[in-house]
Amino acid sequence: MTLADPSNQLTSRSLEKRTSTIRVIDIGFWGLTLLLAIGAGAVLLWVILQTAIEATPAIREFGLGFLVNTTWNPVTNVYGVLPQIYGTLVTAFIALVIAVPLGIGVAVFLTEGFAPKWVTTPIAFAIELIVAIPSVVLGIWGIFILIPMIRPVFRFLNSNFGWIPLFGGATPSGNNLLLVGLVLSIMIVPIIISITRSTFEVLPRDLRNGSLALGATRWETILRVLIPAGLSGIISSVMLGMGRAMGETMVAAMLVGNANRINISWLQPGSTITGLIASQFGEAGRTQVAALMYAGLVLMILSLVVNILAELVIRRFQNIE
Repeated sequence: MTLADPSNQLTSRSLEKRTSTIRVIDIGFWGLTLLLAIGAGAVLLWVILQTAIEATPAIREFGLGFLVNTTWNPVTNVYGVLPQIYGTLVTAFIALVIAVPLGIGVAVFLTEGFAPKWVTTPIAFAIELIVAIPSVVLGIWGIFILIPMIRPVFRFLNSNFGWIPLFGGATPSGNNLLLVGLVLSIMIVPIIISITRSTFEVLPRDLRNGSLALGATRWETILRVLIPAGLSGIISSVMLGMGRAMGETMVAAMLVGNANRINISWLQPGSTITGLIASQFGEAGRTQVAALMYAGLVLMILSLVVNILAELVIRRFQNIE
């Protein structure tokens, strides 16, 4: 009869104890993450629900006509947000048109060997600093520095290309949709750069080596291999930037001009949903508060639609890959 080794028994017991401890920790971590996920969803639903409740009087009174009405008159309690919806979408579009090529270009410059190593770190640090700049500071910078600098450019476009509807209208004074789009592009380009750069960095090195081995040039590799391979990440960065541009408040309120009308020309003042809420919420009456809440609900729905479309596009490209 063979006696069991006491040391082996002790080792076995310690392993069982350690395994059970790890199992308890795993279950606790899983429960904590589940609770946080449910909490985040609950907070989002609570915000949407409270906004919808506060907007209910305006929804009942104005219905869907609120979305197509161009009048915003607190004196007669007649409200519509079509100019603000237009201004929000136009300024976000302008910001994307400027920021997407710039963001992708900088990401390629930093990750594909174009930038010297001593330049990469300062540029990345500067990008992070731009994200940290408060929007109100950018708004003040836009008023006192950017407008005087760029006003001659606006007037040049208006005088020489005024026959194009986007640059027509009266002589621009400064505050307009294009100016807001420019400042918003400065705010969202770091987001696009950071996410696109991370996307390029995690792409397999074999993609680059294989393309170059087949005779492709560096630019052919970037345009035909790397960008298509990382397209889902690039689209994610673009949609995050668009969400930031649509939801920005202070820059829009300070620079857009707050003109309650639809101007086809980007060189004319306009209005955005966030700018409208920021400029009128403090002095609003009961009906006007409900209308502003209705406008905020519309903005949330627009952002939700953008995110859903982005998710569908990302999934489609992921399936192709």
